[in-house]
Amino acid sequence: MKIVGLTGGIGSGKTTVANMFHALGVPVYIADEEAKKLMTSSKVIKRKLITLFGDDAYINGTLNKPFIAKTIFNDKTVLEKMNHIIHPRVGSHFKKWMLKQNAPYVIKEAAILFENGSYMQYDFIITVTASKELKIKRLLKRDNTTKQNIETIMKNQWSDEEKIKRSNFVIINSELENTSQQVAKIHQQILETI
Repeated sequence: MKIVGLTGGIGSGKTTVANMFHALGVPVYIADEEAKKLMTSSKVIKRKLITLFGDDAYINGTLNKPFIAKTIFNDKTVLEKMNHIIHPRVGSHFKKWMLKQNAPYVIKEAAILFENGSYMQYDFIITVTASKELKIKRLLKRDNTTKQNIETIMKNQWSDEEKIKRSNFVIINSELENTSQQVAKIHQQILETI
């Protein structure tokens, strides 16, 4: 079974693309969603995050996302320490999930696949991209955030150009019908390699 990494900067539409692959019968693992679940369900992760961030990390047992987001995007050292807590556990969770799949290939959608060095673990990598203006427009509509916050997050991620250089496939996600056609074509190309 091949493992395909799906990545892209914030607001590029990775989840939309992941859903299109899922509609074609491809099992999809969304790393960020699983990380959020583990941050709530794992006692070990909770304990380590409280040690890293202090008691404000959780409010009534619920992850204090705004506090953590503000802290990590203003301090790269804390972001790296948090990633060292979360990513190994997401990685082992993914391996267990993969054992339950029965398909020619699976997709693991991960925002920081290049930034955390895990890109070496994939057979193929797909990068989803869109113009900066479109990404910002999508995020302002989707999240309760500001343009400044979005740009801070973007600065912490590799540029699309850097990601594209290391990718096997690129999806330009600016118009849904066209994106769907790109997904179908890449799906066929991957199947032909198996």
